[in-house]
Amino acid sequence: MSATALPAHDVSDLGLAAEGRRRIEWAEREMPVLRLIGERFGRERPLAGLRIGACLHVTTETANLMRTLRAGGAEVVLAASNPLSTKDDVAAALVAEYGIGVFARHGEDRDTYYAHLGAVADTHPLLTMDDGCDLVSLLHQERPAQVAEVLAGTEETTTGVIRLRAMAADGALGFPVIAVNEAQTKHLFDNRYGTGQSTLDGVLRATNILIAGRRIVVAGYGWVGKGITARFRGLGGHVAVVEVDPVRALEALMDGYEVLTAAQAAPWGEVFITATGNINVFRREHFTAMRDGAILANSGHFDAELDLVALRQLAEGHVREVRDNVLEFDLGPKKLHLLAEGRLVNLGAAEGHPAAVMDMSFANQALCAEYVAAHHDELEDRVYDVPEAIDREVARLKLAALGITLDEMTEEQKRYAGSWQSGT
Repeated sequence: MSATALPAHDVSDLGLAAEGRRRIEWAEREMPVLRLIGERFGRERPLAGLRIGACLHVTTETANLMRTLRAGGAEVVLAASNPLSTKDDVAAALVAEYGIGVFARHGEDRDTYYAHLGAVADTHPLLTMDDGCDLVSLLHQERPAQVAEVLAGTEETTTGVIRLRAMAADGALGFPVIAVNEAQTKHLFDNRYGTGQSTLDGVLRATNILIAGRRIVVAGYGWVGKGITARFRGLGGHVAVVEVDPVRALEALMDGYEVLTAAQAAPWGEVFITATGNINVFRREHFTAMRDGAILANSGHFDAELDLVALRQLAEGHVREVRDNVLEFDLGPKKLHLLAEGRLVNLGAAEGHPAAVMDMSFANQALCAEYVAAHHDELEDRVYDVPEAIDREVARLKLAALGITLDEMTEEQKRYAGSWQSGT
């Protein structure tokens, strides 16, 4: 693609495009469901005339979602949802090889991050696609006149859905949003298996520590927490869970984990991983109680899960990088180590979820975009779950791509399942 034909963009180095394309194509091999959807989109063009503004992690998997939306006829522009998750070669390839506008640079500062979000908003998207609700929030808080232009949105994360439901409860949400995160084929697999494996990957890449025999504390026992605890226990870690929900705490206990308060866990643990979607899970009082060499990581959404203001105050400026993606905070009698600046460790210090898992999540994104393109006039300004038919179709396509077939109920079984007369 000639330089004059390139879409508006701000990326680090277009010279990385060829490498980015190779890695995007490698990920595509592990994304058969999205590929099948893309082939159908190419024939049917269900997104023709739709401008999509996306704020997502700029990874190889996201690149394949952008290509699928483009195949469906959409005009797509993408900004990063996390400064540390952007893969610069992928951003370059999307611009130079596929003609998709991207505003993302690895390690960009806060001002650049929001300038990039503004660049996406400048395109006046008709559909938003968010990973954390930042684009939706920007439109509502800074560009309220544009909100009426948006037909609908989709949201990928637990944190984003929490924010959107709060907006809806306040009567502040100006267009319907489908909570892709709530799809069973998303949270059962992406959150549990994807985040579980990629969090472990991020911690290992950053630290190269031995997990076996080490004390691991995981804050939060939702689907993400369940995945993380299972993977760290699988490598021989002694795992404890911190929870505020009694049902989840009981589940963790019966799954074989220690259940501790944050105060109890602080002097006990050696590695601390947050996965709650909330703020200041580990705070000043916990940092001061932690042992020398403790490792802090976050697999929630925002770096606010760790009270980094307090951590910096305790270190009084004595902070240095001791390895890539490892900051050492010298608190005097001990040192604490923060991974990936407290941002998502699986994306900041590794490559995020395996493509085979993101295949299902992004298949939901693509099919939900198709759904709202056809049905937005019927939807109210609130948060919707993914239609069950879409969830089941994603699961069906995934099984088919893996060569797996299922039994079907016999007519007798269908009658029995639908009757009330039969008993013991």
